[in-house]
Amino acid sequence: MTGVQGPGRGLRRSTFLRAGAAAALGAGRAGRAVGGDPARAACSAGLQVVKVRDLTGPGITTRFRMDATDLGIPVRTPDGRMLFVFGDTFEEARVGGGWWRSPVGLYSATDRLDEGITWSGAVGGQHAQQLWAYEHDNPLFSTQLPSDVLAVGGSLFLHVSVHRGWGSVLWSEIWRSDDSGAHWRHTGARFPGNAHGGLFQLLTWALGDDGFVYLYSTGYGRNGPLLLHRVRAGAVAEPAAYEPWGYRAGSWGWGNAPTPVLDGGFGELCLRRLDGRWLLVCFNAAEGRIEAFVLDRPTADLGTAYRRTLIHGTAWGQEAGPYVAQPYGGYVVPGSRLDDLHLTVSQWRTGTETGWPYRVMQFRVRGLEPR
Repeated sequence: MTGVQGPGRGLRRSTFLRAGAAAALGAGRAGRAVGGDPARAACSAGLQVVKVRDLTGPGITTRFRMDATDLGIPVRTPDGRMLFVFGDTFEEARVGGGWWRSPVGLYSATDRLDEGITWSGAVGGQHAQQLWAYEHDNPLFSTQLPSDVLAVGGSLFLHVSVHRGWGSVLWSEIWRSDDSGAHWRHTGARFPGNAHGGLFQLLTWALGDDGFVYLYSTGYGRNGPLLLHRVRAGAVAEPAAYEPWGYRAGSWGWGNAPTPVLDGGFGELCLRRLDGRWLLVCFNAAEGRIEAFVLDRPTADLGTAYRRTLIHGTAWGQEAGPYVAQPYGGYVVPGSRLDDLHLTVSQWRTGTETGWPYRVMQFRVRGLEPR
C-alpha cells in the first residue's frame, strides 16, 4: 500500500479514496467484467488457479492488532520457519484505522500449503510490532515500504523504500536480521530515490548458485520498465558493488549502463529459484494483472520468455478463480513448485470511505511449468 500522507506532503489519503485512483497508486485496477464461465476461464492456458484463503483480516489477524495490511512478502528463515513481511498496517479493518505500522512481520510453521497458511506468532511478541522504530508522517518522510526479503547464510536482508508522500521516494535502504527476523539493524546501505532514473526504488532479489544475487527493479510510479543488476552475496550491503546489465555496441553485458530488460508499467516483483529454473512474478500495473516468467537464467530475454498471466483484474462482484478485483503483489511462498505454486496476493478496494477490503490472500496455481 502507498503511504498515508499528512498535510502538505503528497497526495492525501482522503483525496485518493474519493478519486479511486487505484492504478496510479499501485493497488491494481478495477478492470473489466469477465464474460463467460469463470470456472472454464480459470483453466485456460493450462492453468488452474484457486483462492486458498484470506491470510489477514478480522478474526484472522485480529489477535496481532493488524486487521488491515498488505504485501506479505515471504521468506524461509534460518531457523526453518516462514516470515511474512507486510507493508502499511492498521489495527482496524480499514485503511487508516489506527496504530499505523510498516513494515511488520508474522511467522508461520505451516508445512501443508494446500491446507492454507496459518500464523504461529508475530515479530515483537503478542502484537505485531514495527520491525524498527520510527514515527510515520514525521517531518522528513511518511512511511517505509518493504520491497523484498532475501536469505543469505544465517542472515535476512530486507530492502525498503522511504516515501515522502506517495510516488516521491527519497531513498531506499537495506536492513539486516541475524536472528530469523526478530531484530533488525540498518546495514548502512542506501540508494538515492533517483538512482538509475528512479528505476531502483522497488526490487526483488534471489541468490544464484554462482555466488551472485540477481535483482530486477523498477520505480514506484507503476509506469516504468524493469532493470537487472547483480551483486556478490557477500556484498549485498555495498551499493558500489552492484553491477548493471546493459546493452552497448551491439551486445549485452555486465557493467554496461543499465538498459531496460522489459518495457511496460510494473509494480511489485518477486524473483525466486524453483525446480532448477528462475521464476519472476510481477504485477503488470499497466494491464492490471499478475504475470509470471519462467526463465533458464536471469539474463534471459524477457521479451521472448515463457510468460503466463496468473491473476486477472476484474470488477467487484465478478471475482472467481483467477479473476480478482484490484489485485497487486504476487509473492512466491516457500515450499512452492512450478507445478504447484502458492502466492500471496494483495487486494485494496479504493474509492470507498473505509478502504476495505485491504488484505492479503493465498492463491494456488497449478500447471505453470513449461511442457
